[in-house]
Amino acid sequence: MWKYYLNNPCGRVVGDCAVRALSVALDMTWQEAFLKLATAAYGMCDMPSSNSVIWAVLRQNGFEAFNIPGNMIGHFTVRGFCEANPTGTYVMFTSGHVVAAKDGTFFDSWDSGSETVLFVWYRRDE
Repeated sequence: MWKYYLNNPCGRVVGDCAVRALSVALDMTWQEAFLKLATAAYGMCDMPSSNSVIWAVLRQNGFEAFNIPGNMIGHFTVRGFCEANPTGTYVMFTSGHVVAAKDGTFFDSWDSGSETVLFVWYRRDE
């Protein structure tokens, strides 16, 4: 299930999918997520939207890489992954996009449900 989510404090629709995804996954504001990514990027001499920076922030906050079985890589859409994994918090990476899901619902500024999932990080919620 998709839920419209645009938490940019100025209401801007910009290339901030990583910020939106982390704000959902880490239960923080857009500004807090932006600062967390920017700080990590500064220390890594990389861009805040790079996979290595996003993955480092996720790892620092208790997320682990989710193992998609080899024969299923490229077979899950965002919507399909959420249906197959209805509990927990996930951050999904598609080609050029990042989206977070909680308990079977993905939160995004557009319906990215048909995008193909390439990588997933998860945190088991207690």
